[in-house]
Amino acid sequence: MTDPSRLLAHLAAHLGAAHVLTDPVDLAPHLTETRGLRRGHTHAVVRPADTEGVAFVVRACAEAGVPVVAQGGNTGHVGGGLPQGGIVLSLARLNRLRAVDPVNASITVEAGMVLADVQAAASEAGMLFPLSLASEGSCRIGGNLSTNAGGTAVLAYGNARDLVLGLEVVLADGRVWNGLKGLRKDNAGYDLKHLFLGSEGTLGLITAAVLKLYPRPVSRAVAFVGLASAEAALALFRTLRAEAGPALTAFEYIVPFGLEIVLRHRAGARRPLAGAHAAYALVEVSTTRSDEEAGTLMEGLLARAQAAGLLADAALAASEAQANAFWDLRESLSEVQKAEGASIKHDVSVPLSRLPAFLAEATRACEAAMPGLRVCAFGHFGDGNIHFNLSQPVGMDRAAFLAAWERFNRIVHDIVAGLDGSIAAEHGVGLLKRDELARYADPVALDLMRSLKAALDPGNILNPGKVLNPGKVLNPGKVLNPGKVLNSGKVLPDGGAGAAASCGVSEASTKI
Repeated sequence: MTDPSRLLAHLAAHLGAAHVLTDPVDLAPHLTETRGLRRGHTHAVVRPADTEGVAFVVRACAEAGVPVVAQGGNTGHVGGGLPQGGIVLSLARLNRLRAVDPVNASITVEAGMVLADVQAAASEAGMLFPLSLASEGSCRIGGNLSTNAGGTAVLAYGNARDLVLGLEVVLADGRVWNGLKGLRKDNAGYDLKHLFLGSEGTLGLITAAVLKLYPRPVSRAVAFVGLASAEAALALFRTLRAEAGPALTAFEYIVPFGLEIVLRHRAGARRPLAGAHAAYALVEVSTTRSDEEAGTLMEGLLARAQAAGLLADAALAASEAQANAFWDLRESLSEVQKAEGASIKHDVSVPLSRLPAFLAEATRACEAAMPGLRVCAFGHFGDGNIHFNLSQPVGMDRAAFLAAWERFNRIVHDIVAGLDGSIAAEHGVGLLKRDELARYADPVALDLMRSLKAALDPGNILNPGKVLNPGKVLNPGKVLNPGKVLNSGKVLPDGGAGAAASCGVSEASTKI
C-alpha cells in the first residue's frame, strides 16, 4: 500500500486541501454511528464535489490499495458506514437536484441530497416522493439507496429499490457507469442497478439516481387503534387491505411497553386512547381523488371493523396537527428507548401470516431467558417488518446486558429463520450482522455474493469487511449459456462480419 501521506497529498492537490480532512475534531463525526456502539478509524475524510471527483478519489485509492468507505448522513444502524481504516469518502457535497420531470413522474438527484430535500423538490413539482424515515431530515438519498431503506410507506410504495429507475455509479476502478435513464421498461441486458441497490457501498458508489414520483395525495386520515392481540392486528389489517386497497398507506404496530415509554419520555406526548390495550396500531389512508375524502373513508372502515369485533377502540385524528401527533408516538419510539437503558435491537421480517406467531414465540423465549427484560416490539406490520427490541431490566448493569447480545441473537434469529424470515429487514447487514448473515444465509447465495464482489471489486477496496465475510469463491469461470446476451468481447475476424451479415445480423449488432 502507498504511504497514506502521499495519497492524501495527491487527493488534496486535486480536491483542494479544505476538502481532505485529517484533524481529529473533523474526523470524529464520521467515526461513530447514531447508536454509539462502536467506533471506526480512518486516515482522512475526503469531500469531492461531483461525480468526476468521486471517480478520481476511488481511482487514486484503487491504485494505492487503500480502502474507500462512502458516507452520506451517517445515520445507519449496523456499522455499514463506519471505516475500519482507509479513506472516508463523504458524498455530502453531491447534493444537487439535477432534473424534475413531472410528465415522466421522475426526479434526478445526486447522492448527497438530504431525503427531506428530495421530498420537498417533488412536492414543489406537485408530486410525491414517498420514501419516509424518522431520520429524513439528516439521512441522504445515496445512503437510503445503498441500504435499500424501507420506512413507513413500504406498504403502498415499496422499498427504496422499488423507487429507482436509473443510477449513476462509480466502480471500484474509478470508471463511471451512467445508467441514468428514466425508463420503466428496459430489457436491454442485465438490470445492473439492482446490483448496487442494497449493496451498502461494497460493489460501487452511487453518485446520482433517477427516482419515481407519484401523484400527491389530496387528503389523508390517521387513526390510533387499540387491539386485543397481534392476531387481532392481523385480522384488522387483512380487512382494511381488502376494503381500502391502495388507499391503505400505513399500518404500524406498537406493543404496550412501547407506547408507555413514549408517554413517559416524549415531551408533549398524550395518550391517544382512554383505556389500556394488549396491542396498538397506527393506521393511515390517503387518496389522490378530489371526490373522495380520506376521513370519510377511514370512518367507514373503522366503524365496520368495530362492528365486526376486530378492534377494541379507535381514535381518528380530527386535524393535521393531531395526525402528526399520532405519528410522533410511533416515530419517537427508537429515541425514547434510550431513556430506559441499553437496548438489544433486531430488525427482522417474516411472512405476514406468521407475524403473530413470531411475536408470541420470540417474546416468550426472550423473557424466559432474562427475568425483568422488557420487549419493545414495533414497526411496519403491514409488510412483515418488526423492530424486535429488548430493553434492559430495571437496575441491571448496562454492560452486562449488552454482553448478552449474541445470546439473544441466537434466540430471535433462530425463530426468524424457522419462520422463513430475514434477519436484516430494512437496516442492512453492515458489520453488525455480517457474521449472522454467514450463519443463516443459503450457502449458494453467499457464494454468488462473493463472486459478484470479486468480479466488481477484485482489489476489495470498497467498504471491505462489510456484509460478507471473506471467503473462497466457488466454481470461478463457469459460464452459463455462452454467447447469449453478451458476446465474449472479442472483435470478429475479417471473415466474421460477412458470416454474420449472411445470417441477417449486422456487424454492429455482434459487438458490445
